[in-house]
Amino acid sequence: MIDFWLAAGLLLLIALSFLLIPVLRGRRAQREEDRTALNVALYQERVAELQAQQDEGVLNTAQLDTGRAEAARELLADTEGVEKPRESRLGKPLPFLAAFLVPVLGVALYLHYGASDKVELTREFSQPPVSMADMTRRLERAAAAQPDSAEGLYFLGRAYMAQDRAADAAKVFERTVALAGRQPELLGQWAQAQYFADNKQWSPKVQALTDEALKLDPKEVTSLGLLGIAAFEGQRYQEAIDYWNRLLAQLPPEDNSRVALQGGIDRAAEKLKESGGSVAQVPKALLKVRVDLSAEVKAKALPGDSVFIFARAVNGPPAPLAAKRVTVEALPVTVELGDADAMMPQLKLSNFPEVQLVARVSRAGQPTTGEWIGRSQPLASSTTALQQLTIDTPDQ
Repeated sequence: MIDFWLAAGLLLLIALSFLLIPVLRGRRAQREEDRTALNVALYQERVAELQAQQDEGVLNTAQLDTGRAEAARELLADTEGVEKPRESRLGKPLPFLAAFLVPVLGVALYLHYGASDKVELTREFSQPPVSMADMTRRLERAAAAQPDSAEGLYFLGRAYMAQDRAADAAKVFERTVALAGRQPELLGQWAQAQYFADNKQWSPKVQALTDEALKLDPKEVTSLGLLGIAAFEGQRYQEAIDYWNRLLAQLPPEDNSRVALQGGIDRAAEKLKESGGSVAQVPKALLKVRVDLSAEVKAKALPGDSVFIFARAVNGPPAPLAAKRVTVEALPVTVELGDADAMMPQLKLSNFPEVQLVARVSRAGQPTTGEWIGRSQPLASSTTALQQLTIDTPDQ
């Protein structure tokens, strides 16, 4: 901040110079004017002496004229180069008054309308925080400097939650929603903060927030996780399992929280069994699809070319959820894709509500690249009707 004020002071000195230089020039002109007046007085005195000498008979008329001419030349030589004094309509006090008021008004206006606090915040955020408390203080100052920034308030709310300041976080998320609109992810964050601010007591307010969030987005992860926690705390273990299974389906396979979430599901299942209940089995998805080639592709494909048939999540990881392999000579063929055909145990077909069927012909035997491909429209993973899939498009 010091370099900013140094730069401002330098600019201020430049501005003051335009006011003070004319005043200084005026003083120099006054000195020149005084010297000129003195030279004129000396000239008049010299002329008077010459006149007196003529009256006394010492000088004749010719000598008098010569003396006057010599005095005039000396006067001209002394006053040569002196500028004619300029008349100032403003007077001398006004420039000095302006020189005083300019810096005072400039500083006052900058402190009122300027952005020195934002300049300082920018400098602070350019340096990494030394602690979570330091980051929170910076975010608080940023929120105070930019109260209409929904993004700044959102990060401040997350920082409060990380410091177990749920009540403060709930207030901040409420302001964020007021600024950014009732977006499902913001409603979920607000509901979670309010739940912990109320000492994990479920309330109609929290229920309304989670209901609204899931109505806008049935896959909103914070609301799903929160509902699972509330159900577990209320010993509604089957509900907790259902909510957490829905949340698990939204997480990418590399997400570290999958392990903790699966542990929560297992603990809920154990609690349910201890209370004499049984865990409801999630219905296993089983898709039936009949695959064939278009006439154009059939004329170009070779009997030994590999055909990969798989299902992948519409909203989820790009990896196939279930896959099978046949050859061109086996087409047309009807296959079933289910949880038993999962490529990875944590990525089951039944964990994803919406999938797409894909069939690819690959002469090199590579499931990710090939010559021709066919795709279905998105469909529910619980679909039981036979699906028709035609390979008819070059694979690019």
